[in-house]
Amino acid sequence: MKRKSVKLYTPENILEAFYHAIQTNTLHKLHIPHSSVFYVRAAIEAKHGKRFSLSHVERAMKAEGMLNDV
Repeated sequence: MKRKSVKLYTPENILEAFYHAIQTNTLHKLHIPHSSVFYVRAAIEAKHGKRFSLSHVERAMKAEGMLNDV
């Protein structure tokens, strides 16, 4: 059985992407990261002054085992 690949591209403006998905009836295709991804990104930015993309932080957290595949 083949596994479906999940596109983990995450737009930086989640709210805008959410409204666009509602307008175009594509909400089922929208990927919104877990809330912990936003908190980790904010903590990294506060500590190091560098802002990473949500996609980058989410991939790093998955690689470290901090997020379960849902």
